[in-house]
Amino acid sequence: MDKNYDNALSYASRWLDIIKQQNFPDETQAKWIVNESKNNFAEHFNRGWLEYRKSVTEAGDWAAVEWSGNGSVFTDVMGRKYIDWLGGFGMFDLGWKHPEVVEAVTAQLQRSPMPSQELIDPLRGVLAKLMAEITPGDLKYSWFAASGTEAIEAAIKVAKLYTGKSAFIVALKGFHGKTMGSLSMMGKGDYRRGLGLLYAGQVYHIPFGDADALEQQLETCANVGVGVAGVLMEPIQGEAGAIIPPDDFWPRARAATKKHGALLIADEVQTGMGRTGKLWGVNHWDVTPDIIATAKSLGGGVMPVSAITTTEEIFQPMMYPNPFMHTTTTGGGALACSAAIAAINITLRDRLWEGAATKGAYLIEKVTEFADEFPQLYKQVTGKGLLIGQHFQSPELGYKVASELFKRGVLVSGTLTSAQTIRIEPPLIIEQHEIDEGLNRLRDAVGSVAKTM
Repeated sequence: MDKNYDNALSYASRWLDIIKQQNFPDETQAKWIVNESKNNFAEHFNRGWLEYRKSVTEAGDWAAVEWSGNGSVFTDVMGRKYIDWLGGFGMFDLGWKHPEVVEAVTAQLQRSPMPSQELIDPLRGVLAKLMAEITPGDLKYSWFAASGTEAIEAAIKVAKLYTGKSAFIVALKGFHGKTMGSLSMMGKGDYRRGLGLLYAGQVYHIPFGDADALEQQLETCANVGVGVAGVLMEPIQGEAGAIIPPDDFWPRARAATKKHGALLIADEVQTGMGRTGKLWGVNHWDVTPDIIATAKSLGGGVMPVSAITTTEEIFQPMMYPNPFMHTTTTGGGALACSAAIAAINITLRDRLWEGAATKGAYLIEKVTEFADEFPQLYKQVTGKGLLIGQHFQSPELGYKVASELFKRGVLVSGTLTSAQTIRIEPPLIIEQHEIDEGLNRLRDAVGSVAKTM
């Protein structure tokens, strides 16, 4: 029997009015939005996700529900302001609603939001050319989607097609996404348990940064006749807590993969576009991988877009004999490409990686001073650029510090494969006074937690 859709129609209409509302909600409306949002998440989205969020557990009587943002500061629906030290897990390199990205997307939206898929849509070609211009070495061809995990899935597929092999070598605590292929590459069991067989090919996990282990695994696979299609690694591990490998790791990984005919795949989903103080994470070691996967900040914090970029030779199986070997209807749409073109333009013009290097060095120095002052709380501070990990003595201590920071109007979050680590990952455009104010509040938060011990 067909449902009566009157309730859905009325509810959608009410929310469309709210979406179009530019003025700040009055207190009555704001409280209604908070209660409605909490109920919707609990009853229709994910109750566990809701219960985990500091925005609910630490926000007092009224949960923190997003309303608007600008630069490195956002405001919730109740009018409370927060310094953003999370950056959308690396998505907001350019901050909240960067005006030039919004302008480009709005202009494209007014003309043609999505392509026909049959005619040539020019911006897809423009973005592909730009990716060839800004990635290392002779990487030339790109394929686009919406999310980082889709980019990793494509990289896996391209590596298998090109090499004719099926095994992969990845890192413990590595994070590459949660669709089935990329999840198979993940280096932590929490997200894999209960799912049974994932990727049918062999996947070997080694300690991150251990060049000896990588060379040994490649040699072992060659000796027993296991064909390795690719070595997939993050240049600097993000979700493991901003872990930097030894300086010899990436050059040795490059040499070893060439020796054994495996592709070297750099997962730059979080590290790419200037986050670590170089435009690409691999630039720290002057290494050119065979495939780079990009996402998160590529869309300028306005649109979801991801990419893989590789050489013409490696991309051949994606073009011939079947150019439809790997496609997506919505990936690389006109709005996404316009956002990415604007994001690349801003990043290159303003050389944002240089600012990330300077600001990151300052932050790491200051947070390390806190770690030295409070060794009962901290284990260490790691990172490069504005990808920084505060490693606490336990997950509970990390959560307490993050909660105290949230109460003081600074947003941070944990990392997905290192439970005791709290990231500092602000927009690259963050102002110095916002960094200093955040540090003042962090010092106060850490001191508050230390007093309870």
